[in-house]
Amino acid sequence: MRDVISSVETEFQKYKALAEDAMSQLDDAQLAVAAAATESNSVAVLVWHVSGNLTSRFTDFLTSDGEKPWRHRDEEFVRRQVSRAQMMEKWERGWKVLFETLATLSDADLSRQVTIRKQPCSVVDALHRAFAHICYHVGQIVLLSKTARGEAWRNLSVPLGQSETFNAKAASEAAPAPAPGQARKT
Repeated sequence: MRDVISSVETEFQKYKALAEDAMSQLDDAQLAVAAAATESNSVAVLVWHVSGNLTSRFTDFLTSDGEKPWRHRDEEFVRRQVSRAQMMEKWERGWKVLFETLATLSDADLSRQVTIRKQPCSVVDALHRAFAHICYHVGQIVLLSKTARGEAWRNLSVPLGQSETFNAKAASEAAPAPAPGQARKT
């Protein structure tokens, strides 16, 4: 059975797509722009870090420590100027490792033990940890992208001032279809 694992896959896919929608709004120069704060990251740096984290954590997920000796985490945070193609190749590499690993798991694996930085944890805890970490960085990517775009930003969710319209539309789409011969109540 894969109910929980399938749900985890779906949520990771949603956040991957959210970051990609945000990044697609940037021009290549904006990918390397960091916020004004000290030690802040650019979208490109965050992509390098997310990819490095996913690749390390999910390579040989069930059989080796999630912090691989070949990972050089600090190098992921070096400011970089890269092409969109280079950045997206790096991005896809990390996500590919994650999704290939998730495809091998079943809900029965959730109680198994893995290690991250020599600390044991259950698979379910490792997945929660990874998901929270990725969501944190996706939020940063969205904020950097929105800030860079300013007034030209294309909203990725319900636009401000349109919540009631959105909710009414969602409710009407969720309403059961009327029985044949009956009109839908409005």
